[in-house]
Amino acid sequence: MPKRQVFYSFHYANDVFRVQHIRNIGAIEDNKPVSENNWEDVKRKGDEGIKRWINDNMYYRSCVIVLIGAETANRKWVRYEIQKAWEDKKGCWVSIYIT
Repeated sequence: MPKRQVFYSFHYANDVFRVQHIRNIGAIEDNKPVSENNWEDVKRKGDEGIKRWINDNMYYRSCVIVLIGAETANRKWVRYEIQKAWEDKKGCWVSIYIT
């Protein structure tokens, strides 16, 4: 059975190091983490640039994994990613609390 194509949703500033450990496992798919420099480039393009990046990266994904940290629920872009996944009827939802 082929692996699911996964989109990871998380609070970048607070949780990126813990998330990279999970993503680097490669158990779900070969999905390379976004570097801090790449994320800074995306943020410089403003809200529309961030939406475009999320939309492009979520397009071929069949499910979303929300990696939950202390402030994840308050993050604008995490909320956008969850809403988009719901609207796009992504087939699988998983939430993982990371500490």
